[in-house]
Amino acid sequence: MTEPSTVSDKQDDQRLAAIDLGSNSFHMVVAQLDQGEIRPIDLLSDKVQLAAGINEKRYLTDEAKQRGLECLSRFAQRVKDLPRDSVRVVGTNALREAKNSREFIEEAEAILETPLEIIAGREEARLIYLGVSHTLADDQGSRLVIDIGGGSTEFIIGERFEPRTMESLHMGCVSYTKRYFKDGIISASNFKRARTAARQELQSIVREYRNLGWNSAVGASGTIKAVRNICQDYGYSQDSITWEGLQQLRDLLLTFKHSDDIDINGIKTERKTVLTAGVAILCGIFEALNLEKLSFSEGALREGVLYDMAGRLKHEDVRDRSITALMQRYHVDQEQAERVEQTALLAWAQLKESWHLSSKHYDMLCWAARTHEIGLTIAHSQFHKHSAYLLSHSDLPGFTTREQQQLATLVRGHRRKFPKDEFKALPKRLQEPYRRLCVLLRLAVVLHRSRSSDRLPAITFSFDGKTLHMNFPEDWLSHHPLTEAGLEQEASYLESADMKLKFS
Repeated sequence: MTEPSTVSDKQDDQRLAAIDLGSNSFHMVVAQLDQGEIRPIDLLSDKVQLAAGINEKRYLTDEAKQRGLECLSRFAQRVKDLPRDSVRVVGTNALREAKNSREFIEEAEAILETPLEIIAGREEARLIYLGVSHTLADDQGSRLVIDIGGGSTEFIIGERFEPRTMESLHMGCVSYTKRYFKDGIISASNFKRARTAARQELQSIVREYRNLGWNSAVGASGTIKAVRNICQDYGYSQDSITWEGLQQLRDLLLTFKHSDDIDINGIKTERKTVLTAGVAILCGIFEALNLEKLSFSEGALREGVLYDMAGRLKHEDVRDRSITALMQRYHVDQEQAERVEQTALLAWAQLKESWHLSSKHYDMLCWAARTHEIGLTIAHSQFHKHSAYLLSHSDLPGFTTREQQQLATLVRGHRRKFPKDEFKALPKRLQEPYRRLCVLLRLAVVLHRSRSSDRLPAITFSFDGKTLHMNFPEDWLSHHPLTEAGLEQEASYLESADMKLKFS
């Protein structure tokens, strides 16, 4: 969803860039969006191994942060000439897990001059499926997609471009290397422990996935690509990874005593470090899901991010569908939500220049208006807090963790005392714009408190640098005492939050 008046319907010949900050590797793809098709024109990657730099207390070490920031400095040079809204940066499991990830994020955003979005595991899975689906033939039937990352492994069953079920499990080639192959030591007992741990992790999804079933299985990303290449080079299997070929690779790896000793054609030093753990995880997956073979797709998370960006440009934003589904699930009064949304947007249109609001703020205001009453399903008392909780903790495909926090903050603040501390928890650059968006939402709710279908009069909103002014037609407020009382109460709430409101 984008403000109709600010985006051209023709999005041809546009460059996009997606940067994926994985737990093992950082990847960047720059692509040309031409007549609705995405054509990669540049690829960069670096084995940063961010997850390997998380210590026992779950803090990123200075060395790991430095490796990551140096890589991003190189990426930044490549995308510096692209419009900022054409670049999207996503972080995955390592940044989800690290307690001090906020520090890294702030430095990374300063280097890239672009927001860094930490995505939840299931959102990562959705984007992976999108990337894989767009790089495969559009076959009929369902497919299982598996992506072994550095800190997590994603499993998705879907058909064509639509995922049906998604999960992200806490096992990855870097985290399992640290846990089961410490100091690079390889042994049959360590391998067995890692494989068994993977099978145990899979127990939570095995029954559901087997019941759903799939017609084909596809793997993505570095570990599965490396395994596929080795199996082909050594004649263990042909186009796909087979169970027999995987066992042969396992036996080959167990002939080495240390990761430094691994002597396999085409495997880089960085991959040797995590290869054995990746193969152990893959063996556990084959056993738990009774796989016979697994093909490989070049598409992965970064390609999924590109296609998701392209969809938003074409007004096919999955976030709109997520909001609609949420409204239906919690039985929102859609007519009331629409009234609040339209009034908030009218105010936004009049104030966007003086308040420096953009089309991204427009989207958030729309979604907040549509969902501000979802908490009524739980209880009327403090329902704005219930609404915020649901927005923070629900799986919302298309939304990053930060976007859900921003949306929840807007909804949390839409009534009663203005929650100043909630807005201080947002990144500094977002605090003032979101305070202002919240004011627009609050005023729209006050104006529609009667839930009447009668149209509001023409209201003029203006800002003189200190005070927000609302001007109504003469005598209208005197004939609508409930609205007048509501605005008086609202002016009091806003004054306590250092904002001035005047109406006449």
